[in-house]
Amino acid sequence: MMKPFKMLLAIAAVCTFGFASAEAVPITGLLNISGTATFDKALRHATEVTSFDNVTAGGGNTGSFATISAGTPVMMASPYIFNPSTSTAALWSVGGFTFDLQTSTVTLQNSHFLTITGTGTIFGPPGFDPTPGVWAFSSQNASGRPHTTFTFSANTEAVGVPDGGMTMTLLGAGLLGLAVFRAKIVKR
Repeated sequence: MMKPFKMLLAIAAVCTFGFASAEAVPITGLLNISGTATFDKALRHATEVTSFDNVTAGGGNTGSFATISAGTPVMMASPYIFNPSTSTAALWSVGGFTFDLQTSTVTLQNSHFLTITGTGTIFGPPGFDPTPGVWAFSSQNASGRPHTTFTFSANTEAVGVPDGGMTMTLLGAGLLGLAVFRAKIVKR
């Protein structure tokens, strides 16, 4: 009876330590970006950003983004089409992080303001898992002309982190142990 118990304990130990490295490392925190955007039309009627200029990371970055200093240049994809909502790979990239835009929703648009929210996936340097993120883009211009300043902020959504298969591994080890234990009892 001790031999099956030792075998079960050995299997559980291998599973626990062998799969510990499979845990997900999500990207966390808030990233602030600002610069100048040129729109296809006057702000009230704009449907896309045709180009971005002088885009840098802002201050107050937290979590995984905390090492990105204010003033760090940010690469932006253009055009960025927000109406209709159009997914954009690598909408922004900075400090080894990249954001793939999936959705855009215009929440306010008039002659002087444009506010957009949406969702996407943030990818990080090695060691980080792709993480769902939310974002907000706002642009303001007193004249309503197509060339305006903008701010962009991204943060990660509160989502469950996958356990890397640990639950199923432990369940399998437990069932295997019960099968071994049962086989030993039936033999007697």
